[in-house]
Amino acid sequence: MDEATPTPLPPGGRNAIAVTMGLMGDEWTLLILRHAHQGVRRYADWREHLAISDSVLSARLALLTDSGLLERTAYRQRPTRYEYRLTRRGREFWPVLVSIWAWEYRWVAGHHETLPWMRHRACGERMEPLLTCAECGQGVRPRDIAGRLGPSGGDGRSVPAATTRRRSGAAGAGGAGLFPETMALIGNRWSVVMLGAAFLGARRFGEFQQAMGAPPAMVADRLRAFTGLGVLAGRPSADRAAWNEYRLTGKGRAFFPVVMTAIDWGQRWFRAPDGPALVSTHRGCGRAFVPRLVCDVCSAPLQEGDVLVEPAPAAVPPAT
Repeated sequence: MDEATPTPLPPGGRNAIAVTMGLMGDEWTLLILRHAHQGVRRYADWREHLAISDSVLSARLALLTDSGLLERTAYRQRPTRYEYRLTRRGREFWPVLVSIWAWEYRWVAGHHETLPWMRHRACGERMEPLLTCAECGQGVRPRDIAGRLGPSGGDGRSVPAATTRRRSGAAGAGGAGLFPETMALIGNRWSVVMLGAAFLGARRFGEFQQAMGAPPAMVADRLRAFTGLGVLAGRPSADRAAWNEYRLTGKGRAFFPVVMTAIDWGQRWFRAPDGPALVSTHRGCGRAFVPRLVCDVCSAPLQEGDVLVEPAPAAVPPAT
């Protein structure tokens, strides 16, 4: 596979969003990528860092290799031993991981005390990433982006494949459990579609059901899960008091950088023949929206090599 060439998707099949969220919806995959970005390349080193079985690690490394994020190369002969290096596609996934880290750190109780902090090498300050428009440099929030379904965005094509997701209940040092609430939002195929519907403006039960194409019981279950996490908040409709509307909370809106960096990455690396799944425009400058992360201290664009990982600093109160 040419690491610089996007993967063509089958006509009429799952689109780039479904493929991307299918990859992201497994916690082990995210953890393996996280350590790969920190320099881990060999099987034994992942086993040392992660409380993961041999069968699961082998399967995830094969998945990431087949998906073009890792490249397997021999580093020793007789017997042959392999290592897994990030490809360009894998390296460019970095903004998604940083966005997940920032959201978990700021919004998930307890994580501001356990997750590592990041320092921007260029300005020397501890930092968090801010989402901006790459075209004009302005900071963006969900309301600043006009999004609509593209040619490959309809007919349920954004729903990830129903796969068995394995997660660990124990959160040891460097082990599974690093992204607990992220997994609650993207680790279930129907959660992914509900999250997208919420960002595209769905408010009522019927709107979510139409967007998801899911049975009513599943829609109700996901609404309970999202309100329980504090990502959606229900309130009586202004039109009919007997109906509830569900709106994104501050915590829900703060997940926007994860969604947009993931979709941008997916649509660059997985191409449906009929076009993109989502078309986004920045209202501020009127151009197609391309996400860019910048340092919240000096406003310089962030690059992977410019960010240093440090032990967690003194506790910062979680956002309210």
